[in-house]
Amino acid sequence: MTKKNVSDINECRERVVSYYNDLCSYFLDRDEILKMMITATVAQEPILFVGRPGTAKSLLVSLFCEGIGLQQNEYFEYMLTKFTEPGEVMGPVDINALKKGKYIRKTTGLLPEAKIAFLDEIFKANSAILNMLLTIINERKYYEEGLPVKVPLVMLFAASNEIPDFSEFDALKDRFILKMETVSVKDDHFHELIKYGIEFECRKRENSKPWKSDCTLEDFQHLNDYVLRYVLPQMVKKEYSMGSETMTKSFKSLIDTLESELGVEITDRKLIKLYKLIVTQAFLFNGGKVTLDDMRLLCYCGNNFKDIRKIKKRLTVLLDDM
Repeated sequence: MTKKNVSDINECRERVVSYYNDLCSYFLDRDEILKMMITATVAQEPILFVGRPGTAKSLLVSLFCEGIGLQQNEYFEYMLTKFTEPGEVMGPVDINALKKGKYIRKTTGLLPEAKIAFLDEIFKANSAILNMLLTIINERKYYEEGLPVKVPLVMLFAASNEIPDFSEFDALKDRFILKMETVSVKDDHFHELIKYGIEFECRKRENSKPWKSDCTLEDFQHLNDYVLRYVLPQMVKKEYSMGSETMTKSFKSLIDTLESELGVEITDRKLIKLYKLIVTQAFLFNGGKVTLDDMRLLCYCGNNFKDIRKIKKRLTVLLDDM
């Protein structure tokens, strides 16, 4: 890689981090969620928000996409119900093509053509939609007439008021390595919430979007490519996989605690994804040096709603004592 390429990557990183700081100034007490959104988008790993209605889940995603200048046909947002048909998400069947014996969907403006998608109440989806989503998340493709069709999806955000315990959702839950609770901030920030909320309503009335940035989705994609080509391969070649003996031992210790003490299953795939996310975050915010602060990402690797709160409480104590 040439010096110019490295310079370009550094500029991409600076724009992304600057965008993160800008977003933090427009949301109240959402810094950690926004950090995970930025990290997950660079890593291209889906993220699930769990919380009651009215806790800014959809607003976080829509403003994030507005800020990077995403075009209307590049963003897909939909609220799923148990009655949602696959055609509402993947596109209706093309009747003219069907008359000619071809089963093809009209996908314009829908999930198959989106670069970023937000699916609200994702666990309300029926089995047909779930199967399609799993293939899209895992392999970035869906099937049409038995043939794979690639999708340009870079990032999937999803939300739910709860995480169901039914086994049919286990595969989907496992694909969301990061699951974050969006809690109400009114108890801790009553007056600030009113101030932020009214300021936002005024901006919306004036169609003002000060969170728009020079940062683009291409910046995230360039960084993803760089992390996969250079950052991760160089990191795993080191004597210690986290860059230092201390951080490597801390990572192993925290994973052991998650499994043995908190009962969280960390599959081989999940371990690799967590490592990838931590190293990506360290690259973005610390110049590549993994710190204990990066390990806080492990607070969001729970499998169900009880896990999310339990893990965050326990790991916060452990990390503060390290």
